[in-house]
Amino acid sequence: MKLYIANKNYSSWSLRPWVLMTTLSLPFEESLHPFPMGGGPCGFEAFSPTGKVPVLVDGEQTVWDTLAIAEYLAEQHPAVWPADAKARAWARSAAAEMHSGFGHLRHICGMSCGVRVKLHQPLPSGLLSDLQRLQTLWTQGLQSFGGPFLAGNQFTAVDAFYCPIAFRVQTYALPLSEVCQTYVDNLLALPAMQAWYASALQEPWLEPVHDADVVAFGVLVQDQRTPA
Repeated sequence: MKLYIANKNYSSWSLRPWVLMTTLSLPFEESLHPFPMGGGPCGFEAFSPTGKVPVLVDGEQTVWDTLAIAEYLAEQHPAVWPADAKARAWARSAAAEMHSGFGHLRHICGMSCGVRVKLHQPLPSGLLSDLQRLQTLWTQGLQSFGGPFLAGNQFTAVDAFYCPIAFRVQTYALPLSEVCQTYVDNLLALPAMQAWYASALQEPWLEPVHDADVVAFGVLVQDQRTPA
């Protein structure tokens, strides 16, 4: 299988299937196509039906959109979702909520793994609402299924869908409960997440449009990126 992704520093959508497949040891070839410097056409149409990433190509089969990729992988690898039916239904619901929701969190806290940003105070009400819902959801999963992951003791697709949030929490020092911060720390400690982060810091592409979005609601306090 070949997985088409964009910059590891910025592309939260690319992270989801990458970290899922890497953590579950599903073999694939990575094909990274960076966003164009300064904006403009991405050229992703060469391999993507929607002109967006990620895209998974398996032989003659092309699968796009992160939810579709997760379901496609699950047909061949049941460990993508929890084995328990109740946990699996909850995990699919929580992944779908992340896929379509948390708009304020996405808009205010764009993903940029290698920087640290101090958000302007007070935090926008929409962001606070998203953070409250996020913590309610995470706490429900962790308490219902025993942790340390959202649907039990194994990393599954629902955790992969929230891995970009873990990087956002790190970047923006988002306020979380102790339980939820521990979950974020567990995600950040995963070997796959550490490998993604290390690659992100070394990427040679510092894209001005994405960088401007990251500080639209705060002040840059640290940049750990060291492009080769």
